[in-house]
Amino acid sequence: MSAQKIFTRTIWTLSLVSLFNDISSEMLYPVMPIYLKSIGFTALWIGILEGVAEAVVGLSKGYFGKLSDEKGRRLPFVQLGYFLSAIAKSMLALFAQPLWVLLARTSDKLGKGIRTSARDAMLSDESSKENKGKVFGFHRAMDTIGAAIGPLLALVYLYFHPQDYKTLFFIAFAPSMFSVLLTLLIKESKRSPTLALPIGEGKNIESPSRWEGFRMGRFFSYFSYWKKSSGEYRGLIIGLLLFALFNSSDIFLLLMAKNAGISDEKIILVYVFYNLVYALFSLPFGHLADKLGMKKTFVFGLILFCITYTGIAFLQNTIMLVALFFVYGMFAAASEGISKAWIAKIAPKGETATAIGFHASTSSIATMIASSLAGLIWVSSNPQMTFMVSAAGGFLALIYFLIRTK
Repeated sequence: MSAQKIFTRTIWTLSLVSLFNDISSEMLYPVMPIYLKSIGFTALWIGILEGVAEAVVGLSKGYFGKLSDEKGRRLPFVQLGYFLSAIAKSMLALFAQPLWVLLARTSDKLGKGIRTSARDAMLSDESSKENKGKVFGFHRAMDTIGAAIGPLLALVYLYFHPQDYKTLFFIAFAPSMFSVLLTLLIKESKRSPTLALPIGEGKNIESPSRWEGFRMGRFFSYFSYWKKSSGEYRGLIIGLLLFALFNSSDIFLLLMAKNAGISDEKIILVYVFYNLVYALFSLPFGHLADKLGMKKTFVFGLILFCITYTGIAFLQNTIMLVALFFVYGMFAAASEGISKAWIAKIAPKGETATAIGFHASTSSIATMIASSLAGLIWVSSNPQMTFMVSAAGGFLALIYFLIRTK
C-alpha cells in the first residue's frame, strides 16, 4: 500500500493540528520548572502539580473517550479540547499565584483529556490493523516536530528577553489557536452511536433515555470497561500501569539537569534535541512494530528507559545529558505511539476511544502517584535516588512484558 493511501487527508490534518498545538505547549514546557521555581514552587510541589494535572487529563480521557464512542462522534471533542487548551495557556500569564497556576495547568490538561481519546480513535478509524503502528508513529513524529520547534522559539525569545515568561505564555497562544482553526478542515464520516455497556457486543443505541442517563450521570462509569474487556487487553493494561507507577513527569529530568549546573539555554537546546530524535525515530519504530510486533518494540523501549534513568542519576555534564536524551528520545519513539497503536489494534472498533481512554485514565492515576513520590524522594532523600527507583520500576515492567503478554 502506498504512503498516500496509508496517510489520508484526515491523518495529515490531525497530525498538523498536533504539530501546531505542540509548538505552543512545548514553548512553555521546558521553562515551566524554571518559572515555577521562580514563583516559589519546591520540587515536591512541582511533582504534586504535575501529578494533579496528569490525573485530570487521564480521568477526563476515560470519560470523554467513552462519551465519544456512545455518541458516535469524534470531531466535536477534538475541536473543544484544542480550544480549551489554547485558552488555558494564556491564563498562565495573568497571575503567578499557585492556585491560579494549578487552575491554568488543569484547564490545559482537561482540554487534552477531552480531545485525545477521540482523536486517537479517529486515527485508528482511518487506518487498517496492518498499518496502525505506521499511522500512530507518523502522528507522533509530526507532534514531536512541533515539540522541537516550540522550545527553539522560546529560546530565541528568552535570549532577547531574559526571564520574561509571562509574555511567552501570550505568544504561545497564537500557534495553539491556529491548531484550533485547522480542525475546521476535518470532515468526520458519519458513525452510528454505540453503547459502551455491555462492552464487546457493539450494539447500536436507539434509546435517547439511556444516552441522557449516561450524559447526566456517572463520570467514572467507563471503569466498568475493565470487566468486559478481553484478557489480552487486561494483560497489556496491567503492564502499562506497572510501568506508569515508576515513570514520573519529564520535568524531573529537566530539574536534574539544572541540579547538575547546566545552564537554562543548554537544557532547552538538549530538550529540542530530544524531541528531534523522538520525531526522527517515531515512524521507523511504528513501521518496526507493524513488522516485528508491538511487544518487541515496546520492550526495546523499556530497555532504553532503564538506561536513561540509571544514567541520569549520575549526570555530570552537558555531553552526558545529550547522550542520555538521545537514548530517551528513542525510548519515547518506541513506547508512546506504540502503546496506543497496540491498544487500538486489540480493541473492537466501536470501543477504541473507550479502550484508549480507560488506559489513559488509569495511567494518569499511576503517573500522579509516580510524580508525587518522585518529588517526595527528591526532597527527603536525594535526586539520584529518585531516578534509581524509576529505573528499577522500569526493569520490573520489562520482566512483566517478557513473561506475561503476547
